[in-house]
Amino acid sequence: MRVSNVTVRKRLTIALLIGFLVFFIIDVRLGYVQFFLGNWLTDGAENLWSREIPFEPERGDIVDRNGVALATNMSAPTVYVFPRQVNDPAVAAEKLAAVLNASKEKIYKQITEKELIVRISEGRKISNEKAAEIRNLELSGVYVGEDSKRYYPFGEYLSHVLGFTGIDNQGLMGLELYYDEQLKGKKGSVQFYADAKHNRMNDKADEYQAPVDGLDLKLTIDSKVQTIIERELDIAEATYKPDGAIAIAMDPNTGEVLGMSSRPSFNPTNFQEVAPEVYNRNLPVWSTYEPGSTFKIITLAAALEEGKVDLEKDHFHDSGSVKVDGATLHCWKRGGHGSQSFLEVVQNSCNPGFVELGQRLGKEKLFKYIKDFGFGEKTGIDLQGEGKGILFNLDRVGPVELATTAFGQGVSVTPIQQVTALSAAINGGTLYTPYIAKELVDPVSGEIVMKTSPTAKRKVISEETSKEIRHALETVVAQGTGGKAFVEGYRVGGKTGTAQKVKNGRYMENNHIVSFIGFAPADDPQLVVYVAVDNPKGTIQFGGTVAAPIVGNIMGDSLRALGVKPRKEQIEKVRKGWDDPVMIEVPDMVGMTKTEIREIFVNFKIDASGQGNTVVKQTPQGGIKLKEGSTIRLYFDDPETTDEKEE
Repeated sequence: MRVSNVTVRKRLTIALLIGFLVFFIIDVRLGYVQFFLGNWLTDGAENLWSREIPFEPERGDIVDRNGVALATNMSAPTVYVFPRQVNDPAVAAEKLAAVLNASKEKIYKQITEKELIVRISEGRKISNEKAAEIRNLELSGVYVGEDSKRYYPFGEYLSHVLGFTGIDNQGLMGLELYYDEQLKGKKGSVQFYADAKHNRMNDKADEYQAPVDGLDLKLTIDSKVQTIIERELDIAEATYKPDGAIAIAMDPNTGEVLGMSSRPSFNPTNFQEVAPEVYNRNLPVWSTYEPGSTFKIITLAAALEEGKVDLEKDHFHDSGSVKVDGATLHCWKRGGHGSQSFLEVVQNSCNPGFVELGQRLGKEKLFKYIKDFGFGEKTGIDLQGEGKGILFNLDRVGPVELATTAFGQGVSVTPIQQVTALSAAINGGTLYTPYIAKELVDPVSGEIVMKTSPTAKRKVISEETSKEIRHALETVVAQGTGGKAFVEGYRVGGKTGTAQKVKNGRYMENNHIVSFIGFAPADDPQLVVYVAVDNPKGTIQFGGTVAAPIVGNIMGDSLRALGVKPRKEQIEKVRKGWDDPVMIEVPDMVGMTKTEIREIFVNFKIDASGQGNTVVKQTPQGGIKLKEGSTIRLYFDDPETTDEKEE
């Protein structure tokens, strides 16, 4: 059958049109892939080829208010393996095991896993020396990534406050956990490329994304004060073998915590070596117990503010006990103190006298001031695990509960509550929120990212009442039960506390928490120090006997470390016990030669520094009084420097 030319031409035209259409579609598709999908496909291919070694960021340092590092980092590289790039897993496992002192079988199991990348568990956070050994092995598929581990240069120092981190440098306790988001930073990486057989593609350059280091955290802590606190708690622990001990130092005018510690303690680097209840409990903010007589400060403040007492003119007769609603409440002194002014009631820490003040106030007024001073609620300090204490419900407060609360029995408070409350009582009447984090700082630019300012919660009492409290508490130290906290050259005020511990709803025999809370200078408070010792052994369990001298030592040395100059216008100490130390005035030895020093009688220990013959500086300075046998540091001139000056 013959096909006409017309039909042939039609068929050719249709075929040509179809061809053009097909090629047009192909061209459009190619253009779309080239111009619109090109980058996406390239990125996808590179993602298939890419291999990534993570680089951990440096966790931010934690430093004290003067820049002293309290928590920092040590280089500790980590070993990574890309299993499909390992040519001979058995040989690689054997060589890695030899360097890492690990099981060959365990490492072999890891490097033969069906994973893109494996982090060798035995190769985590190794030394730089071991990292260099592994690099020198030049094993295919084995890489060493930069990493670090947390380092606490002072060991147990401030451990409950700082807390600690885990294996991945994540915060687990204390400030490390509270500010983990700001401290941890962001991960970086080194990215390289490998083909389908997992061989490295050397024609493509590696890509490095730098990690972003965490922010540095500057604290309100002063390491000089903290060191003094740690020293005194170590001495107390060795002397009294207590069940526990607590110390807090704070600036009463801002709420800045200058020092905080407790016993038992632990080393943050090896926190696994102690029981969880040791590191889980930051006692200064967590522990709640009856405060004892330190709580009398609140009753005193309320009575003065409400005009219920004149400390000089009003008198009270203490027979040794007082009956309240059928209950007999005793004074600590058998037989009582007899007739005394209410200033002497404060000095003698007389329980019946404070029962009288509580009754004058009434339960509504007394409990109003207790709550205004911050008891029964958290202080808001930037530390985890804070307790809020326990107060009587007002509708359950009868005459006996009112009486016992007035002298610090039957209520439960935390140490940090007591410190903030006393600060409000002596700073002019303002209750501040305590805090321990001062600033967050960018380690690269030095920019301050966050700054904490003092936060005043409320005005509790007037300046005039605060002034009266300062004077009354100064006489407690100079003339009353707090005599062992007396510091020559500094006006110290404070209050003793001795509280029976409660177990299963009953008071324990011969088991007390003894405490002292003090401040100085009394006319212009710069420092508040609280110390509590739980069940001290081998001593009379009184706050004035055990805790007061510890506070005195912390107070005196801390004031000198903070640059607060001693003065002579202090109330003379009139009460002197048989065991009070002998105080001797320090002579001014600046300008004296070694021969001249030998000729004068100085009943002090001398710690000399320098090779010269003439004293150019001494610490402490002449004129103040120290305990007999204390150490004086003398700085002698440098003979070479002196010769140069003479020339």
